Amino acid sequence: MPPANLLLYVDAQYASPYAMSAFVALHEKGLPFEVTTIDLAANANQEPHFVATSLTRRVPTLVHNGFSLSESSAISEYLDEVFPGVPLYPEEPQSRARARQIQAWLRSDLVPVRQERSTEVVFYGPTKLPLSTEGRASAEKLFSAAEVMLPANSENLFGRWCIADVDLALMLNRLVLNGDPVPERLAVYARHQWQRSSVQLWVNQRRPPL
Repeated sequence: MPPANLLLYVDAQYASPYAMSAFVALHEKGLPFEVTTIDLAANANQEPHFVATSLTRRVPTLVHNGFSLSESSAISEYLDEVFPGVPLYPEEPQSRARARQIQAWLRSDLVPVRQERSTEVVFYGPTKLPLSTEGRASAEKLFSAAEVMLPANSENLFGRWCIADVDLALMLNRLVLNGDPVPERLAVYARHQWQRSSVQLWVNQRRPPL
């Protein structure tokens, strides 16, 4: 495959779940790409070069032949439409719409889980702080929806892997990898998704100390 001229901006800690999603999508497509890290703690996303590159000043941001695009689900959809290779979304329209719904939901809801079980728990180590009442309620909402969405006796949401599996598994692993109670079926699913080679490439990145 010829060079695709792709550059992905990610956070310097390799801890953003959204940067991870875009990174995995690129690897699943088998595309050659470069990675540039942005130190969000040092406000590097506000520096002129990145401001000129990313409309939202957020990671991930993908640059493809001068075209820049931020927001991970938009990046995944773009890659799926522009490049051949492993499909990132189901082909069937309702399943594809459901996968996009799952991505949007995980990015906009479940705030207590995202705050109390940040991805630092996933990539740097667990916390001893118990979930708050709000956190437990948010986790139960996650479990309830995931139980409905994940078919019985299936390792994937839609019969075959899609990018929404990465996002859902990461949300569940905020709890699984911290040792919080998670329904066994969902914990098995999350652990299975975590072993995918493209996911492990992100998991095994060298991270600077917090």
